[in-house]
Amino acid sequence: MASIKNNKGTIGILTGGGDVPGLNPAIRAVTFRALREGYNVIGFRRGWGGLIDIIRDKKHDNSNNFTELSKIVVNKAARTGGTFLHTSRTRPSHVVKAKVPTHLRDSYTDEVNDLTPEVIKNLDWLGVDYLIAIGGDDTLSYAVHLFKKGIKVMAIPKTMDNDVPGTDYCIGFSTCITRTIALTNSLRTAAGSHERFLVLEVFGRYAGFTAMLPTLAGAAHRCLIPEAPFNIEHLTELLSEDRRKNPSNYSIVLVSEGAKFEGGEMKFEGMEKDAFGHAKLGGIGDEVSLALKNVSPKYNNGNIVNVINQKLGYLVRCGDPDFIDSVVPTAYGNLALDLLLKGINGRMVVLKNGRYDHVPIEVVTETKKFVNVEKYYDRERLHPFYKNFEMLPLFIMTSD
Repeated sequence: MASIKNNKGTIGILTGGGDVPGLNPAIRAVTFRALREGYNVIGFRRGWGGLIDIIRDKKHDNSNNFTELSKIVVNKAARTGGTFLHTSRTRPSHVVKAKVPTHLRDSYTDEVNDLTPEVIKNLDWLGVDYLIAIGGDDTLSYAVHLFKKGIKVMAIPKTMDNDVPGTDYCIGFSTCITRTIALTNSLRTAAGSHERFLVLEVFGRYAGFTAMLPTLAGAAHRCLIPEAPFNIEHLTELLSEDRRKNPSNYSIVLVSEGAKFEGGEMKFEGMEKDAFGHAKLGGIGDEVSLALKNVSPKYNNGNIVNVINQKLGYLVRCGDPDFIDSVVPTAYGNLALDLLLKGINGRMVVLKNGRYDHVPIEVVTETKKFVNVEKYYDRERLHPFYKNFEMLPLFIMTSD
């Protein structure tokens, strides 16, 4: 399937990194608008992985790496969560020897290889005029790399953690918060029945938005975030007080997966790292639970308080998108096409202060987005801080 370009041209689209609800609506929005404007649309499978594995021979079956998108296909998919194009954490500029595609192994023999030249050749062979990448800061950092190489790229921010810099909102965040609140409210019945502490580990590697917003909404008594290391004695004292004041005799803490004990480090499930250098986080909820149980007699008249410990994990990222994660991806996709039709590229579409906008794509690699602890988090209360909501944006804690 070489040189499929006709009409006005061809637009490529891909999704990378973790799956979230809202990706399929974004793909639908781009495809519908692009087809209406006279463009063909190619969907690359498995994120950047599909772009390094193409064999540039029109007789070869490359259907495992890309597919031409139609209204029928994307319209049906848009009703569901996840990404029907599939995803990966491939980083074409850093491909280890064992993962170099078979047909390229004679040309790329280093322990770590830069396959960017192959990506550029594949885009040219397919006649792709513009590439739209949907992902978090890892996926989009490679989009920045391609843009600097001369490829016409647009970026759409996606991540449950809501930590892509330059935007107040990333696709997937609203559904994540909605599910976290719902699951917490379901689990509180068990915590109340057994009069226990409830510890829920949620996503959030470097930024604590996914723990902060549900707590702000009243789902939990306390939250622990990556930006503010916590003291276990202080946490136990607060949760014990919350438990005593609660008629059902339980209390809840949300723990970001990247949270750290004072003087401690992040907890990992293993030492293996992905292509972007990240080891899989996990285990802080277990350690907090054990520590709470051990310290609890000090604040409960010498009696142990048992703990219900649950990692919410993929439960908050699976299933259908909510209202916001259906509408925002539609707006993002159309905004990306608006810009391309004006001949503009190298931008990331964003929401800032409640309005759709776009910023230079380089913001992804030039800055980081964290919770502003001094402005939004009370270290003493281990709780979101808020005083005056007047003129604040919809999601309160924004990309300052």
